[in-house]
Amino acid sequence: MIVNLFKIMNKVYFFKKLKNVRKNQLTALDLIKFEDEIAKDYNSSKIKGPIHLSKGNEKQVLKIFKYINKNDWVFSSWRNHYHALLHGVKKTLIKKFIYSGKSMSVSSLKPKFFSSSIVGGIVPIALGVALALKRKKSKKKVFCFVGDMTAETGIFYESYKYSKQKKLPLIFVVEDNNLSTNTPTDKVWGRKNFNIKFFKDIIWYKYKNFYPHHGTGKWVLF
Repeated sequence: MIVNLFKIMNKVYFFKKLKNVRKNQLTALDLIKFEDEIAKDYNSSKIKGPIHLSKGNEKQVLKIFKYINKNDWVFSSWRNHYHALLHGVKKTLIKKFIYSGKSMSVSSLKPKFFSSSIVGGIVPIALGVALALKRKKSKKKVFCFVGDMTAETGIFYESYKYSKQKKLPLIFVVEDNNLSTNTPTDKVWGRKNFNIKFFKDIIWYKYKNFYPHHGTGKWVLF
């Protein structure tokens, strides 16, 4: 099923195979409060490393995580706090990463959560995990969250095609804020819209982030 997805910003577009398997333990307000607390401490020089905060996509991620089983694998990027929280990573562990300057690499064995600051770095790893799960005949799935910049790279296209050809349990989620760090993705890649017609069986949504690419928008002296 191929659909023109550029219609309403606050909608999340799924394919038909996904089923509701989870009840969220957190609300949109819980997510916002967590990031606001991190932002406050960052502005107070309590965090000695870069942070990438979210605000503005709470409804979308809350809806998506209803379809992610607690035993599934979740891969994320440098902007990972919402994903980690909703997948059940303990707040204390997330904060341990953040306050030690490792906000971009929050990871956990239980639940299975992995993130990386390398653009596209999680994509081939997620692909490999999905391949391993298929070989083990596991019912678990892999959800890989990427931004619109990563979704324009070769590694994303290649991994997507391989996963479809091999029928792997890998589902990509494209979170499109039309920014390649601080530059509009449309200008960087010369695109008019995200090339959704090429892809099948992905989750996609468009949003506008309240925070800048990194930090809070304030100059902080450590």
